[in-house]
Amino acid sequence: MTREYIKKYSPILKRNMEILVFGDAGARVLFFPTRKAHFYDYENWGVMEALQRKIESGLIQVYCLDSIDSESFYNLALHPGERILRHAEFEKYIIDELLPFTRKRNPDPTTILAGCSLGAYHAMNIAFRHPHFVDKVVGMSGRYDLTQAMASFKDLFEGFLDENIISNTPNRYIPKLDDPYYIAQLKRLEIILAVGEVDAFLEDNKFLSKSLIEKGISNSLYIWKEEAHNPVQWKQMVAIYL
Repeated sequence: MTREYIKKYSPILKRNMEILVFGDAGARVLFFPTRKAHFYDYENWGVMEALQRKIESGLIQVYCLDSIDSESFYNLALHPGERILRHAEFEKYIIDELLPFTRKRNPDPTTILAGCSLGAYHAMNIAFRHPHFVDKVVGMSGRYDLTQAMASFKDLFEGFLDENIISNTPNRYIPKLDDPYYIAQLKRLEIILAVGEVDAFLEDNKFLSKSLIEKGISNSLYIWKEEAHNPVQWKQMVAIYL
């Protein structure tokens, strides 16, 4: 399968961002990395190899993205209110820079967002906030409320809460949705959640799935055996869900 390395300066983020692109045609998949991970990790873990058949047959083109989590959610030198603002810049980079860039390279009309662990959060949150740009979203082993401690995973905002944080926390804003147009846009999406039966984020996934259903937004929740929060299972998941 074709593979291309791209390093491109982002005026929004004021830094270089690196990407690996696999394939030449098909639905454009923006693949968000795991917590504080990088654009090359999915390839190193064999996840991209699991997608080789779909990529080579032209069904999908995958963009493995880089992360700035260490500058936002995990930058403890910043106040939590500033962490979410840096994250907002990352979202703006995705919407205003990266998506147009991928469309110029590949005119396929279908856009898919996907990710594992914290990458699933990025994919799901951006898809929910900008559903008119997205057709399908896949979250594997995801956490959809960063304000709640879960097992060994801490509240990333240390108890601080403001409107920016709430509006970037799917399990806080989805239950409150009341805009018919916005809900109609979300109903367009194909939404897939996959999580292990003993994953620390299992209840978080169940809550999101239930909240969506209560708003009339269909989604599929797949519960895997054991924890399923590692590249071995992610390789199996992507082959099924992407």
